[in-house]
Amino acid sequence: MYAIVKAGGRQEKVVPGEVIIIDRLETEAGAEVTFDKVLLIEDADGAVSTGTPYLAGATVVGIVQAQTKGKKIRVFKTKRRKQYRKTIGHRTLQTRVKVTSINA
Repeated sequence: MYAIVKAGGRQEKVVPGEVIIIDRLETEAGAEVTFDKVLLIEDADGAVSTGTPYLAGATVVGIVQAQTKGKKIRVFKTKRRKQYRKTIGHRTLQTRVKVTSINA
């Protein structure tokens, strides 16, 4: 059984018991979070239900494990023949969520 949900501006495939990493949610660690924008659900017997665009009444429930930072991205700017060079680092804020249940 799995579902595809829209979380943090992206589509994520979720399975119960799996940990997903999404863009930062404004919740504390240990809090329960519900995703109501479910695009697709496949049941245990293989039947697929799709929404237009979302399935009515379908939710995915998870527990926030931690608020973390992603891998560092380095941005390097330069202008030729002008002796201009600049390096900037950036780390995105992320949330780790453990999926507990998928409710169709």
